[in-house]
Amino acid sequence: MSEASKTTAKTSAASPRAGAGVPLLDLRRQYATIREEVQAAIGHVCETQHLVMGEEVAKFEREVAQFTGAADTVSCASGTDALWLALQASGIGPGDSVITTPFSFFASASTIVRCGARPVFVDVEPSTLNLDPEQVLRRVKLRGDGSLRAIMPVHLYGQCARIDQFQDIAAEHKLTIVEDAAQAYGAAWRGKRAGSLGNAAGFSFYPTKNLSAFGDGGCVTTSDPELAARMRRLRNHGSDRRYYHEEMGWNSRLDALQAAVLRVKMKHIQQWNERRRQVADLYDRLFEEAGLSHGRPLPGEVPLANPAAPVRLLSTAGEAYHIFHQYVVRVPKRDELRQFLADRKIGAEIYYPVPLHLQKCFAYLGYGQGDLPEAEQAAKDVLALPVFPELTEDEQRTVVQAIAQFYS
Repeated sequence: MSEASKTTAKTSAASPRAGAGVPLLDLRRQYATIREEVQAAIGHVCETQHLVMGEEVAKFEREVAQFTGAADTVSCASGTDALWLALQASGIGPGDSVITTPFSFFASASTIVRCGARPVFVDVEPSTLNLDPEQVLRRVKLRGDGSLRAIMPVHLYGQCARIDQFQDIAAEHKLTIVEDAAQAYGAAWRGKRAGSLGNAAGFSFYPTKNLSAFGDGGCVTTSDPELAARMRRLRNHGSDRRYYHEEMGWNSRLDALQAAVLRVKMKHIQQWNERRRQVADLYDRLFEEAGLSHGRPLPGEVPLANPAAPVRLLSTAGEAYHIFHQYVVRVPKRDELRQFLADRKIGAEIYYPVPLHLQKCFAYLGYGQGDLPEAEQAAKDVLALPVFPELTEDEQRTVVQAIAQFYS
């Protein structure tokens, strides 16, 4: 049986009852397809009783490095810790500043603060909602105060940021690039996978991610051996060997049970990511057929709101292999639509309702309403729809029909 046939068979076997609604994500369906593999892997760890780090984790780290194209992987307890490890090991500290996006999960900025540094928020591209490299370049030239040490682009929703432009900026101004690849395991830019595009990259294996653990987990990839060695110390109380501590670190080790689960899922991740791309393609077509959308815009093209075609899609760069961690549309009356869908048991979520520069805890940075208008507008109109490998065509049609009904 072909891989495509296997996917169809598994999806059909795990399909929900008619009228049961459409979940934003249903991990039970994924588990049904790999139950025996996962249980065997967990059973092996239980038999060996090597529960923290150990050979299972070492194998996982080698497999991640091979997959991403990076030379080394340092596993850790969460995606948040992964970003902190990458920044801290890169020497980011008090008095330094790091450019990042305001339109991301909180950890993209909080890890900078955790190092004692200052986040510098730069606006996003309206077509992709990724960090805008042209605005970053202007900000780099504007600051010129010597405090800027790094850029942290986020590969939002599973599409890599325009990393080649960030590489040029970093090379010219001697900056470190830390990829926030939490949503991008398997994504690529010009054929190179996320995790091998910067000095270091942080991944999250939180249960909602494309590659997900049975709890929290994360890792950092890098091709810098000195950076890898320091991150291994930092995740283990600053220690290379037991009871000897070279610096202050943290307890951020990965459990062997999580590594075992992740190693099983890694065998399927390329197939699952490709299936997500198929789901996204079908949504695109269904929205266009329903007259709700004019299709996916070209990179840099930002369609204006149109009552006749209220659903605006984000663009996909030609250089990107987009893995659709989220399928996000921009819509008028977003909150009302979300409630309309919820009333029909259709899952939808807002990523993200408040941009980081307007969060109360970052008020000390001095940003105000209107400073980063693209991120602020996106926070008002983005909506993530159900997208996961086992989602059925009938469920997608149900989602699109409900949206058409709302706007009719």
